[in-house]
Amino acid sequence: MTYRLPPLSAMRAFEAASRHLSFKKAAEELHVTPAAISQQIKTLEEYLGVSLFRRLTRALEITAEGSAMLPKVREGFECFASAVDSTRRPGDGVLTILAPPSFAARWLVPRLPRFAAACPEVKLRLSSSGDAVDRRGEKRELEGEPVDLRAASSALAIRYGTGNYPGFRVEQILSPDWVPVCSPRLLELGPPLKVPEDLARHVLIHDETIEDEERQPSWREWLASAGVRGVDAQRGPRFSNALLAVEAALEAQGVALALKPLVEADVAAGRLVVPFEISVPSPYAYYLVMRKAVAERDSVAAFRHWLLGEVQAFGGIRGSRMDEAAVDGGEGV
Repeated sequence: MTYRLPPLSAMRAFEAASRHLSFKKAAEELHVTPAAISQQIKTLEEYLGVSLFRRLTRALEITAEGSAMLPKVREGFECFASAVDSTRRPGDGVLTILAPPSFAARWLVPRLPRFAAACPEVKLRLSSSGDAVDRRGEKRELEGEPVDLRAASSALAIRYGTGNYPGFRVEQILSPDWVPVCSPRLLELGPPLKVPEDLARHVLIHDETIEDEERQPSWREWLASAGVRGVDAQRGPRFSNALLAVEAALEAQGVALALKPLVEADVAAGRLVVPFEISVPSPYAYYLVMRKAVAERDSVAAFRHWLLGEVQAFGGIRGSRMDEAAVDGGEGV
């Protein structure tokens, strides 16, 4: 088959300029001049017979025609990269996983020996970063993060957020609730904690992993669900991530709102207790995020299959399919 295509350099310039919405930044990435990027875009526009960008005084806007073409162009470059990489480096190599620190430490790492036993041929590298959390809930562009999902040949992310990651394949794996937890020592030391109203005499621990106050675990929301009034929901220490908040609860410093997946092992071992079986849903969920081009690689498919099995055993909620709309640059799940 003969393919009638414009110059590859023009397509690369278009993809980079679309991603940055800047000829200057695209030029820096591709190590050419802004004038060269502009000329490549002009060549491509003449080839297609449409305008791809609107060149404003201090901004660059992609046109409807450019937006329509962009997802498939990106997908094509990802497929090129995957094909080249698989030829240059036989085998799957190292599978890199990016996950939030709290999820990695308290849920994923304890289960990894089972993955190693099930898939001993896969070399796993786990990277943990707070950047794997959507701190403000907006649509996320995932380039430039600690693990570049576009650049790495075998990489995927577990993210805690909205699921709104245009250009990637997205699958919901866990939809967690917040529950109150504390150390059994706190109950021994007193004061009593027999009914939710007793929280008025206890320290409330706050987790500020999510910067958006409307999406943070809210004692106000939990107390309202429990039908409790007259308790100051704002008092108590605040911690910048869930690991610190749970650690404070383990040290009997107060009562924390925690995501169930992050405390299940401590509750099962008796290090933490759930004083009241009243929960509130998180506005965020955990998602598996990857490029379509790497989804069928043996190591990626093996990890996904194993992970979903662990999620099912845990009793988590996950989507029934991968979100193909996100692959095409849609708005996620």
